[in-house]
Amino acid sequence: MAKKRRPRPQNAAATRPDTTSGEIPVVGAREPCPCGSGRRYKACHGRAAAQAATELVRRPFEGLPGECDWVALRELVPAATAPLVLRDGLPADVPSVTLGTVLPMAWPALRRDDGSVLLAIQNDTATGDLSRDLAEVLGRALTTEPGNPVPAGRTDPQGPRLQDLLDLDAPFVPEVREGFEFWLDDVRAATPEVAASLERANEAATPTARLTGVDAAYWCQTPERNHLRWVMAHPEDELLDALARLHAGGASSLGEETRLVGSFRAHGLTVPVWDLPSAMGADECEKPAAAFGERLAEALATRTPLSAAERRARSGLTNRQITLN
Repeated sequence: MAKKRRPRPQNAAATRPDTTSGEIPVVGAREPCPCGSGRRYKACHGRAAAQAATELVRRPFEGLPGECDWVALRELVPAATAPLVLRDGLPADVPSVTLGTVLPMAWPALRRDDGSVLLAIQNDTATGDLSRDLAEVLGRALTTEPGNPVPAGRTDPQGPRLQDLLDLDAPFVPEVREGFEFWLDDVRAATPEVAASLERANEAATPTARLTGVDAAYWCQTPERNHLRWVMAHPEDELLDALARLHAGGASSLGEETRLVGSFRAHGLTVPVWDLPSAMGADECEKPAAAFGERLAEALATRTPLSAAERRARSGLTNRQITLN
């Protein structure tokens, strides 16, 4: 099960690479550090941010509408946006707040010229509570002068969390993008340096689509095989038992030439992953995914002990689980 690469910036508090050329790098945690050390960024200049982490909040997005989609935008989706609704309404000079996957220059957020706010979810953060870190950035973005990025800052351990700032009755509806043009008000007006950065980011983005018939399932295209990554909120042990029952019974696939190959663990949730043939697009996943959802619901409702074959299947699935955060 190949883990896809995606542009994921790091905490701007870490030492930044030289940008005298005017280019805006988008540096991933597992990519080579721009300083030229030959090490991955997370083991080099990104280490300072990692060492600042405190006790981890296992499910930082728990209680938010669309928790599974929040996890997907954080860990799986290269380019996407989602409008956010504040519990107390928007300030008079802020026309909108939008969550984005990633911003240039590892900016935690951006206050546009018109006063609107873009908040990036894929930045590494200073503490173990991702929700509190994002809330802190959002709070500062609302008061930043229009036309400016929001620099990294220190999170108040007693500060609000997203669950305190957002309207919990408002739906969370991500829009997957083909590229990162949402960075700019007008792509045609971009400087050569920003245009080059945008081109590089777009080239690195894996084509991705969100299924419409089930919640938080994301199809992606890779050179050899396509994949479906489905973020699920069921308790991990119960979900693995149910997947094992289906796998042992030959009912875990999404059709011919598809295969359940394992799962990710991300922010307290489990993300089953299927290999798909390269000819199987997102639209072709809709009906098989819906049918699988029905089989999974039946398996989750089963309370009998696992059989020997099911225990072997569960062991195999557990051994192929990768933790993303």
